[in-house]
This record gives sequence, C-alpha cells and structure tokens, in this order.
Amino acid sequence: MKAVVVHAAGDLRVDTLPDLRAAPDRVVVRVVYGGICGSDLHYAAHGRNGPYTVTEPLVLGHEVVGVIAQVGRDVPDAPAVGTRVALHPATPCAPGGAAAPTGLHLRPGGSYFGSASTRPHTQGGFVELLEVLPGQLRPLPAELPLRRAVLAEPLAVAVHGVARLGERVRGAKVLVSGAGPIGALAVAALRHAGAAEIIAADLQDFPLTTAAAVGAAATVNLSRGSTVAESSFDMTVEAAGAVASLATALHAVRPGGAVLQLGMLPREPVPVAMSTVIAKELTLYGSQRFDTELDAALAVLAADPSFDTVLSHEFAVDAAPEAFGCAADPSRSSKTVLRVSADPDF
Repeated sequence: MKAVVVHAAGDLRVDTLPDLRAAPDRVVVRVVYGGICGSDLHYAAHGRNGPYTVTEPLVLGHEVVGVIAQVGRDVPDAPAVGTRVALHPATPCAPGGAAAPTGLHLRPGGSYFGSASTRPHTQGGFVELLEVLPGQLRPLPAELPLRRAVLAEPLAVAVHGVARLGERVRGAKVLVSGAGPIGALAVAALRHAGAAEIIAADLQDFPLTTAAAVGAAATVNLSRGSTVAESSFDMTVEAAGAVASLATALHAVRPGGAVLQLGMLPREPVPVAMSTVIAKELTLYGSQRFDTELDAALAVLAADPSFDTVLSHEFAVDAAPEAFGCAADPSRSSKTVLRVSADPDF
C-alpha cells in the first residue's frame, strides 16, 4: 500500500508499505481523502514541527476520512465494513457523542496521527490502510459527502477555539487575522456561533476570497495599504500563527474585549506588546487542537455546502510532493486534499 512519508527535511516520498490485517481489538480504515495541514508542511520542509524532530520515517497526515475495510474479531460493536467514517486523530480521545468536554486533549502522554512528538513516532493517515482504535471512529451523516468531511478535523479545531470565547460571541463584531484554512474555518465557526459581523484580514487575495465565501462580511488585504481601525472589534481571532498577525489582533480589539490565539506561534519567545493587554484589560485565550468537537464539526459540515469552497485543490497520492508545494502557497490554495485511495468505488 502507498503512503506519504517524510524521511528528513526536504525528503518527502511516496513509499510502499506492507498491507495490514486488523488486530483483534482494532479496525482498519481505507483512507480515501487526507487534508494537508501546516504541521505536515513543517515536517516535510524542515524535518520538524515546533520542538518535534523527525528521527525515523514518519507517515504524515491527521485530517483523514475513509471507509471501514476490516474489523478485528474482538470489536463486536464497530460499524460495518463499508461504513464511511471520519477519524479522531488523538489517543486517548473522548467517545463519540460526548455531551461535555473531557479535557483529554490536554493530558500529557497522548499521541496524535502523524506526529514526531512520541518515540517511536505516531504514524499518520496518508496511507491507504490505517489501523485505528474503535473509539476513534466517527460515522458520517448520510448527507455529508466524503470529500467535504475531510474538513472535520480542522473545523473541530476552529469550533473548539470559538467555544473558548463563550456566549459573548453571539452578536459580536469579530476580526479574524489570517484567512488561511484555519482562518476561513474560524470565520465559518464564528458564523455558526452567532457572531453578528465577521471581518477577515490577510496579506493575500486568494484566502480572503475563501473567507468571504464561508461568511466574512468584508475582507481587508493588509499588503495593499489597507488597515483595520484601532479598538473597533469586540473580539479578535489570530489564525495565522504569526507575530505580526497577533499585533493586528491586539490593535484591533476594543478595551475589555477578548483575543483568541488559534494559530500556532513559534515555540521560541516572541515579542508581544503585553502593555496593550494590560492597558485594554483584554482577555487572551489559548486554544489547543480539540476535544469533543469532532461530532459538532461533522454536523455543521453536513448542513452547509459552502464549506466546499475551502477545498481548493485535489491531488492523487502519487503527486504528493506537488500537492505539498501547492498547499504551501497561500496565494493560490486554501485546503489542499490528497486522494489517498486509488479504489474507484470511492
């Protein structure tokens, strides 16, 4: 079976791995689609993501959907072979349909698909057959196309972050600073949470077009001399993972407002105007991955075809290096998707 594997910085390959048979307590999923994330790009280009360095071949990918191919003999309650599923990439993870957050995503010692944070590394989902725990399966709503469902993991990240802001989102005027895939999905999550007006800011026209398609009332291209007015938003969302973007978010939020840090900033210390946080009495929220929000994300995706706009490009798995190049260029792409399975039935 084929897999997208990073061996070192700048060394991304499509390798052939042995086929799988399901262990007694596991389920094997035939992965059909996988979305390329910023962490995948970092591993491929730099051989590391934040503090985590690739020390052995690592199958990338954590935004994956597919169909159940095999069920282990000790998994009597698993969905039937052929069921379309999204996968929760974390272990441990909250059970499907959990009524309240569990905090499992913040506990130390967990793992995540396609991550070099563990030794041995936790292999990812850009592979034709993937063995998972039954609790990681999330059957798809019947009305949700499999291709759109690949957005469930990043949308869950956005939904989790927006939920950190609480009920104050409803009726609020919000700036999203950074309109890449996470920024665009944050716009959509804010819209579904009841924000009254959402403005998206970025340095490129292409992502701003995507943000407008999923709910931004207006867009601002900061590379063309446009600005956002100081203290003009009830809350701001930093979604680019850039210090300059955070500076924009702090500048734009009103006194007493809130800032959500949704983008992943560098691990190293960064210069931030904390005096602004103090002077404006701001509340600064951090957000890390997601907990129970995958189910909510799937329901939102099933009801809203506008999310298809976020899926800008699709490549066959054999063209993975080209796909990664496309995904790394925000001037022409939003969410770039790999079609991992070659099976024409999907």
